[in-house]
Amino acid sequence: MKAHLNRMSNLQQRVITAAIGVFIILFGIWYSDWTFALLFCIISALTQLEFYKLLGLDGNQPLTYYGTAVGCLICLLTYLIEKQIVGYDSYFLICPAASMIFLIKLYKKRDLKPFTNIGFTFLGLIYVAVPFALLNVLALRGGVYHPGLMLGCLVLLWASDIGAYFAGTKFGRRKLFERVSPKKSWEGAVGGAMAAAIIAFFLTIFVDDLRPWEWYCVGAIIVVTGTYGDLVESLFKRSIAIKDSGSSIPGHGGFLDRFDGLLLAAPFIITFLKLFA
Repeated sequence: MKAHLNRMSNLQQRVITAAIGVFIILFGIWYSDWTFALLFCIISALTQLEFYKLLGLDGNQPLTYYGTAVGCLICLLTYLIEKQIVGYDSYFLICPAASMIFLIKLYKKRDLKPFTNIGFTFLGLIYVAVPFALLNVLALRGGVYHPGLMLGCLVLLWASDIGAYFAGTKFGRRKLFERVSPKKSWEGAVGGAMAAAIIAFFLTIFVDDLRPWEWYCVGAIIVVTGTYGDLVESLFKRSIAIKDSGSSIPGHGGFLDRFDGLLLAAPFIITFLKLFA
């Protein structure tokens, strides 16, 4: 199937792959809280593995599999705690698990830059695992699962991406951040914001998990942080001289390419909802 997709245009690949991906994500979110948690734990692991693999292309040696295992632990614990299955004290399990990174590197004789690679291992946790873990905080409010809230945030992010893509392709003239991402334009950013605003309007009508002004604020947060998340990932790819983070998702590159906006948006959305909503 992947070979057949590779013979299609980039736009055709994007549409077909997006349709399949959206179906899987919708099913995972709507079926139950545990399928939601499992789905995003798997996505988190695949994204983190991809991140470490890319670091390896630049000659680094992060603890790829152990770091990813700790990331899965963070996602799992966050779900169990927010679901109120275990207490908040269980978060302390992360401390010895993360500290083991130092001890493992202590015995890696062939690592010429152990502390640099320790830092990259922790970066994978902070940049990838923690934002995905925070999605459990977003969806499980007071131990009650709110699939509409999670789906609403994803649809806002998708609308922003799609609006920016088509507006940028059609009208893009003024460069948004040429040093990092030459293809991104202010026209694309405006198109993404307009698309997100339209979706936010419909969410205020059909999804009552948040009040109208909260949906608009979340939409604004997603537009801004999602754009910056994409730029941050572009900066990362430029630092190791690659175009796409991978080819795991035909037409979309790798998992980092597809979820970069979410990685930066999630912490800001959670902070807003916890402090102001």
